[in-house]
Amino acid sequence: MESNVMHTPISATVWERLVCSDCGHALQKSPQGAQCPNCKLEYLYTSAGALDMRLQRPKTYPLQFQLGTPLLPDTGFDFGPLAMNPAAVVDYRRAEVPRHLTHELLSYFPRAKSDHSLMLDLGCGGGIHRSVCEQAGFEWVGLDYEAAGAQILGDGQSLPFMDATFEFVLCVTVLQYIRYPFVMVREVKRVLKPGGMFIGTVAFLEPSHGTSFYHHTHLGTYNLLHYAGFKVEKLAPSERWSVLKALANMGLFYRMPDALSEAIVWPLQKMHELWWRAGGWATHRPLRDVRLRNFTGSFSFVASRGAG
Repeated sequence: MESNVMHTPISATVWERLVCSDCGHALQKSPQGAQCPNCKLEYLYTSAGALDMRLQRPKTYPLQFQLGTPLLPDTGFDFGPLAMNPAAVVDYRRAEVPRHLTHELLSYFPRAKSDHSLMLDLGCGGGIHRSVCEQAGFEWVGLDYEAAGAQILGDGQSLPFMDATFEFVLCVTVLQYIRYPFVMVREVKRVLKPGGMFIGTVAFLEPSHGTSFYHHTHLGTYNLLHYAGFKVEKLAPSERWSVLKALANMGLFYRMPDALSEAIVWPLQKMHELWWRAGGWATHRPLRDVRLRNFTGSFSFVASRGAG
């Protein structure tokens, strides 16, 4: 897909919030890009017009883990399918839904609080989510590690922004590619304003992508967000992207038209659903949500940063 963000300039508002990826110091603009007056590193524009803020040398990021603490609240947590948000603040009913998003997940998008509100599309790729983010009133900032169409090239584990820069961070199908995901979610929280929203998706029972590190279970995703200090509002399996569809589309019948590969596994999908339905009848327990949670291809999450 051809990028729709190539050569989009970085606004003055974003320049004021950029910092050195290595030391976190404010930058000085230059005709070629930017320079850090503290550590003297230079960050140059690429031929596609992106500012390359990727790490230029190894960096240490200390983490601490507290063992023996509970993960889920005493009241438990509903890992069922995502329903439409009855209190949606942005009307996406007529919007074209970008790939990997759903109307349900869009209904949880926040609205910008001012004309200068920034949001970060973390792992933006070619910028396919830009329009829905701008529809919510945000200035879109696209960061990716290598996509040519990104405004900024950077590492999600060392985000080149000041603390409390964004009201909203969107992260779609990225976490599975991160070598140190605990670092990245801490970075996301750092650059979010108090009360800011972190929304996205992560792979679970998809085939390995060749460059992916960790495919996250529901508990693994919850643990990542909880560790960083987020309040997990929603964490839901995809109803449309089952393990069988994921395996057929991405692995077993790679590059076969989606409709054909899904038709091949359709009988097995229906037998799977009927078997679990029969199990529910036999045990007098509703097992549909358990089945979806255990056999989904991906999870969606909605999390918020507290006031502290």
